[in-house]
Amino acid sequence: MSQKVCVIGLDCAAPELVFDLWSDLLPNLRKVRDRGVWGPLTSTIPPITVPAWMCMMTGKDPGALGIYGFRNRRDHSYDGLQFASSRLVHEPTLWDILGEHGKRSIALGVPLTYPPKPMNGLLIGDFLAPDTRSDYTYPPELKVEIEEVVGDYLFDTREFRTEDKERLLADIYAMTRQRFALARHLATTKPWDLFIMVEMGPDRIHHAFWKYFDPQHPKYVAANPLEHAIRDYYVALDAEIGSFLSVLEPDTRLLIVSDHGAKRMDGGICFNEWLIQEGYLVLKEPVTEVSKFSPALVDWSRTRAWGDGGYYGRLFLNVEGREPNGIVPASDVESLRTELTARLEALGDEHGKSIGTRVFRPEQTYSAMRNVAPDLIVYFGDLHWRSVGSIGHGTVWTHDNDTGPDDANHAQEGIFLMANAGAAPLGDGQRRADLSIYDIAPTVLDAFGITPPPGMGRQAIGAAPKPDDAYTAEEEAELARRLEDLGYL
Repeated sequence: MSQKVCVIGLDCAAPELVFDLWSDLLPNLRKVRDRGVWGPLTSTIPPITVPAWMCMMTGKDPGALGIYGFRNRRDHSYDGLQFASSRLVHEPTLWDILGEHGKRSIALGVPLTYPPKPMNGLLIGDFLAPDTRSDYTYPPELKVEIEEVVGDYLFDTREFRTEDKERLLADIYAMTRQRFALARHLATTKPWDLFIMVEMGPDRIHHAFWKYFDPQHPKYVAANPLEHAIRDYYVALDAEIGSFLSVLEPDTRLLIVSDHGAKRMDGGICFNEWLIQEGYLVLKEPVTEVSKFSPALVDWSRTRAWGDGGYYGRLFLNVEGREPNGIVPASDVESLRTELTARLEALGDEHGKSIGTRVFRPEQTYSAMRNVAPDLIVYFGDLHWRSVGSIGHGTVWTHDNDTGPDDANHAQEGIFLMANAGAAPLGDGQRRADLSIYDIAPTVLDAFGITPPPGMGRQAIGAAPKPDDAYTAEEEAELARRLEDLGYL
């Protein structure tokens, strides 16, 4: 019987919850762990859904992909942004490589697979697909079968940054049950060599409910009615995983992974407010009400730097000869980056206490820098604080998220478990401490006896990507609407 490989992706699944706190409540995950190899999985810098899953699927880092987040600068203009989707992925994925070797794959919900591209197998697009009226599958007619099996397919929960927690809980459970029902159907009725699925539920429940269970969270209230919401979801998720594993052939090589972990969010650093206060960013007129940052508000003739919001901060310099109205001489870029790094890492909380901010230089972090990389990457509070890009707060520190309620940020380490689905043990529960998200693609190919191509994994980068495909205005607008609905913009 030929080798099969199944990868179950759990977006944001946290190692301290799976391996430690609730290990005894998760018998199916524990069984995989005890029969194989497991450990924390170091994620990308930054550890965010986009681009981390596609880094995992290609073995290439964000710089090599040229994708640094949901939104990316299209060029060095101030307002030229493009939204990440499959159109920006120009490196071969696992299913591309396996297809060249005659292997069939099923990819279900892997981020950055919408719009779907042709492949040797089946593909169901990710949570950025707008709705089921779109062409979200390959082949297109597959969506008719999906509707017959599960009804109206749920790409994601409705808005997860909400105070309507009961509705959100119902959405998360419904989405997870439906995804695994579809996975069981596809795995048992379609031919495949590689099966990959990604479930978004852990990410959504962490962001919405972390403050209810974590006593270290600044907004935690003991004995609240939602204290066990995350725990109970993990128990239900473990049961779904067990049901899915029961339909796999016993000698299927199984990997259970997450793209990053989670940690409490202590607050937000108003990145552009700080840059304004320190004289790096100058507005044409003062802004007194909380507003989205807009290049139209900036006096670029006096601005040296500006920042972007999100789970991490991206800082850009206004460089002479690079940006349209750049004023920072190229000869001053390094000294300015050094100055900003020192000052950002020294920035404490509102009481002056150190929060442990970390700043990275892309050229020291990535194997290449394609498209427009940020000049600095900032982990405020080592990711315990979010980067808030909006302006008009009147303060550098905030404890309310500007895009809606959010209790958690992302952590650098996710989870990794590998075993055989039910045959002889692959290992004896060996814990590894050296695992990287870039190891996944070579590991999958190795199971098929396929040598990874040059540049995959933690090796030298390979060939340059093809030029970016152009988005239509309608596609840009639709992606913007979807991200706005999700609270990312």
